[in-house]
Amino acid sequence: MKYSKFFQYAYLIFAALFIYDAIDKYFNQGVVAYTSLLLGATAVFMFFFKRKFAKKFDKKDPSN
Repeated sequence: MKYSKFFQYAYLIFAALFIYDAIDKYFNQGVVAYTSLLLGATAVFMFFFKRKFAKKFDKKDPSN
């Protein structure tokens, strides 16, 4: 389970990279990079989804 916590935060790193890419393309080329924005938003969503899912499993009683 310790690896899953590491990968949770990897989603935030990828989100930051995709959003940075979209901002960079917008300011340098004047192009709105919808793909990068969509991937960044998906990565943020996956971070919160995985975190909630991991907390759900941590609350389960291991004796069941």
